[in-house]
Amino acid sequence: MSSNHQPARGRLNGTGPIAVVDIGSNSVRLVIYERKARTPTMLFNEKLLAGLGRGVAATGQLADGSVKIALAELVRFRALIQHTGCQEIYIVATAATRDAENGPDFVEDVEAILGAPVRILDGNEEAYFSALGVTAGFWQPRGLVGDMGGGSLELVEIDGNGPGIGMTFPLGGLRLSEMAGGSIAAARDITENALKDFNWPELPPGERTFYAVGGTWRSLGRLHLMQNKYPLHVMHNYEISAEEAIAFCRKIAVPDLEGIERAEVVSKQRRPLVPIGAVVLEQVLSAMKAERLIFSATGVREGLLHAQLPPDMQAQDPVIEAARELCELRARSPQHAEELIAWSDTLFKVLSIEETANEMRLRHAACLLSDIGWRAHPDYRGEQSLNIISNASFVGLDHASRAYLAAAVFYRHQGLREGALSSLIRKLFTDRLRIRGKVLGATLRVASLLSASMSGMLPKVGIYKEDDKLILDLGPDLADLDGERLRKRIAQLSKVIEVPITVRGGI
Repeated sequence: MSSNHQPARGRLNGTGPIAVVDIGSNSVRLVIYERKARTPTMLFNEKLLAGLGRGVAATGQLADGSVKIALAELVRFRALIQHTGCQEIYIVATAATRDAENGPDFVEDVEAILGAPVRILDGNEEAYFSALGVTAGFWQPRGLVGDMGGGSLELVEIDGNGPGIGMTFPLGGLRLSEMAGGSIAAARDITENALKDFNWPELPPGERTFYAVGGTWRSLGRLHLMQNKYPLHVMHNYEISAEEAIAFCRKIAVPDLEGIERAEVVSKQRRPLVPIGAVVLEQVLSAMKAERLIFSATGVREGLLHAQLPPDMQAQDPVIEAARELCELRARSPQHAEELIAWSDTLFKVLSIEETANEMRLRHAACLLSDIGWRAHPDYRGEQSLNIISNASFVGLDHASRAYLAAAVFYRHQGLREGALSSLIRKLFTDRLRIRGKVLGATLRVASLLSASMSGMLPKVGIYKEDDKLILDLGPDLADLDGERLRKRIAQLSKVIEVPITVRGGI
């Protein structure tokens, strides 16, 4: 089976596709990424809970049944990798494979099926790549990363210099459940004993964040999200205060989540492991004196890909790069979006609008995303853009920032009426971002009429201050662009920024 696919206009081609096969202690997974990028996009994602780590602690062996299931799935993965034309394949294996006596035989079979070498990560490497995955998925993360798999738990500090030295513990969900005989109390004692000698990092106030990686903890987070009717069903960067998280972990530490509200949102195969994950998470958060818990959808696989990037790409802002990719794929004029960044930079500078570094990067991202809905019917461009942005697989921004991006682009298309914006999005806002979203939305509305959302016009429009007025100078060459509709939008912008605006060179 081979691939002969033509380049697709809806994809960014060049250095892919790239396949990563992750052989964990609980699941085997294939992820095919579009290409090497600061924010790699998944083309395909499939997992099977093979349970390779089940019984390893007691027998020292990968069970024959689990091996058979895993190898059969890898045959399917091979067919998919060949069909999609992957240019590179990375295979990693973790705790169960490295700890089992028959691990080498299993690896030999895997390599024969997939035709590529298997990299068996030791505990330190697993911690490192998990933390590097958090680096890939967040903007300047600081705190402690924990990756709970089926066979082990890795803990590693992360700061502006990247991952520190990690440590691994025999506290994976499958292993701990078996060691505890299914007893929550025994699991708690085993966890406490395993972690008692760990040298917890001294994190300063404001940086005592725990980044939770791994399927069991994501399932725990999803349960919390659904119980609390959280308006955005995006797990990445879902944040809970440590105090609330500890209380929640204690509440759900019940075998098989029996009697727990909304337990059905957790798959049946995961339910026995989530209470075990809650026991470990509670003790980690308490021991490190955490301030907040943040769930990460990025981990070892994304860390492995991030390590392949040159330093200049690693240093890129993930939100800006993801927005730029979407702009390239969907906007009428990507160059116009870049001009919007420069034009809004000038406007905000002239108006002396105070921005944090994060607010500036979000404004730039919103400019890049401002025209991605243009192919929809005009009445629905705002709604479609909002839905794409609020649910996109963006990384590197929290949920309030995601709401800001969605709202600013919604306002650009649908107008500035507060009631028109989804109440779900409004719940995620901070007041500061809500106001800035309206200012940017009004700015984008003016820019769209000046330029027809095409490049080459905005750089010719002058912006400066005279006394207490903002001047938009069209000059004699652009005077024909003036008109009643433009004046109405300029009046909206003036109202939002609370500054009079005068148009020069027009009517």
